[in-house]
Amino acid sequence: MSNPLSYVDQLLDDLRAQGLFRKMAEFESPQGNRVVLRGKEVIQLSSNNYLGLATHSRLREAASRAALQWGAGTASVRTIAGTMSIHEALERELAAFKQTEGALVFQSGFTANVGVITSLLDEQDIVISDSLNHASIIDGIRLTKAARKIYKHKDVADLERALMEATHEGKRAKLVVTDGVFSMDGDIAPLPAIVDVCEKYGAIVMVDDAHASGVLGKNGRGTVDHFGLHGRVHIQVGTLSKAIGVLGGYVASTANVRDLLIHRARPFLFSTSHPPAVTEANREALRVLVDEPELIERLWSNARYFKAELAKLGFDTGESETPITPVLIGSGRLAMAFSDRLLDYGVYAQGIGFPTVPDDKSRVRTIVTAEHTQVDLELAIEAFERAGHEFDLI
Repeated sequence: MSNPLSYVDQLLDDLRAQGLFRKMAEFESPQGNRVVLRGKEVIQLSSNNYLGLATHSRLREAASRAALQWGAGTASVRTIAGTMSIHEALERELAAFKQTEGALVFQSGFTANVGVITSLLDEQDIVISDSLNHASIIDGIRLTKAARKIYKHKDVADLERALMEATHEGKRAKLVVTDGVFSMDGDIAPLPAIVDVCEKYGAIVMVDDAHASGVLGKNGRGTVDHFGLHGRVHIQVGTLSKAIGVLGGYVASTANVRDLLIHRARPFLFSTSHPPAVTEANREALRVLVDEPELIERLWSNARYFKAELAKLGFDTGESETPITPVLIGSGRLAMAFSDRLLDYGVYAQGIGFPTVPDDKSRVRTIVTAEHTQVDLELAIEAFERAGHEFDLI
């Protein structure tokens, strides 16, 4: 009898032939500046734990207290029996932090993006998206019945072209969506110019601040705060699983948008709510952001040093403006081999290839955190220098 799944074998063989097949790294320690991998301590340069909150003592204690007081889980979706007072408290605190009327928490940043785009738009509407937006935005667009247009990366003139066409087509709602910080290149959206042109054409502005929350703006409030655009960006989406250090996604907007999402966002409606430990750890993370701004200062100091040292060596780090620092390598096969060599030298920095990025722009993507010490950074730079010479990259 033939195997109906035989095509899966071929797909995997193709990945192996391209040098892109990877086994997931299995860490044997908590997340931190150094982690244990295959019994060896290595410097971690691939985590989104920007501020070290994933293992912060205050978050650990908050999670432990919540599990003991409220239980291990909620056993229900929010709209039936899964909303506890701590869930509503987290959303009030998020709204206050982001300076919006309301906020709603989702299971992840991915589901938040899908939930917003599919809930707000239908056949009468259009979504206009930056060409390098995150996969969750792309999938949200694929699932909506609205028309869609893509504008060139960070090209406000091309965005205006798309808005003008949408206006002439008589669309009811025009939703313009952009990452605040782009996850693969580390560059920042030209949000003031985007807001200006959207106001000219009466468009809704939506920003995905997954990699800006906890990183940009006062106390990590994100790109809207960074650019002083409070009240002019209609929808902010973010994650609680990167710089915040825990799990989840959120939407910060008007009270009416929050109410509509509660009734229409399928990822919210059909997923069990966050366990109490996750909810309370997220609340504590927001307090830490306010109480310990030195974490963000240390993050940026470390990132500036690391970028400068890579530049001295002659590595190409693209257009990065944030702690996300890609080291452009070339082909996917070469990027994976370079990543493996770094691991030999005690540095875990994951290679990124197609389909996440074009094959000829494959890279090792690094993220320096507030937890890295000067010794960590110096050793990492030494590893990059050794591997760079071996691969004739510098």
